[in-house]
Amino acid sequence: MPVRLEPIDEHMHALGPESTFNESMYVNGYDAASGMGAWFRIGNRANEGYAEVTVCLYLPGDRVGFMFGRPAISGNDAFDAGGLRIDVVEPFEHLTIGYDGRVLVLDDPLAMSDPRRAFAEHPTERCTASLDITRLGPMFGGEPDEAFERAGEEFARGHYEQLVLVRGRVQVGDEVFELDGAGLRDHSWGPRTWQAPWYYRWLTCAAPAGDHGPGWGFMLSRIARPDGPGLRGGFVFDGGDLHLCDGGEVATQWTGEQHQREVRFALQAGERSWRGTGRVLNLIPLRNRREGKVTRIAEGLTEWRLEDGRVGHGLSEYLDQIVDGAPVGLAE
Repeated sequence: MPVRLEPIDEHMHALGPESTFNESMYVNGYDAASGMGAWFRIGNRANEGYAEVTVCLYLPGDRVGFMFGRPAISGNDAFDAGGLRIDVVEPFEHLTIGYDGRVLVLDDPLAMSDPRRAFAEHPTERCTASLDITRLGPMFGGEPDEAFERAGEEFARGHYEQLVLVRGRVQVGDEVFELDGAGLRDHSWGPRTWQAPWYYRWLTCAAPAGDHGPGWGFMLSRIARPDGPGLRGGFVFDGGDLHLCDGGEVATQWTGEQHQREVRFALQAGERSWRGTGRVLNLIPLRNRREGKVTRIAEGLTEWRLEDGRVGHGLSEYLDQIVDGAPVGLAE
């Protein structure tokens, strides 16, 4: 399906008429030397009068620094809310992230299964971040010429992703972390509710250039429907080329809390294929509620290893609707 992607799409889009119109930008990154990972997200839901703002820091010692809020906004003019700001310096090449606020410090990130209790029982620390996000790989995605989502399943009218380098500084309380690693960013716009997918698996991996060769990475997206096969695909950035994948497989080993522990994956692009495994290093379970429905989003910092021995890091993001107390996608 043809897609449009132009430099202007790096900036804000006209606010649509849908009550659930969302425009969001997201960045993750990992520094293998320090063992620290992070992701940041702003989702403007201007027609509902607020932004979804999330900061998540995977800290040494299996801790997580986390903050989520819904600060009020009156328009869709910038990604700037709740102390978090994301700016485009040069389209497709350079972003900056700044944060000045607080984070909840969790010795046991699984405590976020009960967010009200977690926020009541854990301390917060002052947190500042200043990061430069620059190009590692080419752009992937855009806005399709024709609608591809069914009514009631809208999640992103336009969506693109890019492997990036992440460099800068994060401070949590008295602890200072220098980040020099790689990650992935995305930008999407259009109507969205977290209850639209039945479940999905979003796997991201990036590794900067080093002793083992040029920078590389992948993204695998598996979106399931309750009444059909759903969608599978993604990309592999390998040896300087971006391979668009028309197939993707995911198999999961679960913990006793029904979170992903290990992941086996495969991506296919024509006659080529890539296979590997992921080991979850740390995980925080998040939750969204809307109109009586409960959605769980398990965010796993993950070490990925290809069959050829290359190692990268990123996220395994597992979204599931919760039905009768259990995630609906446990069979995959």
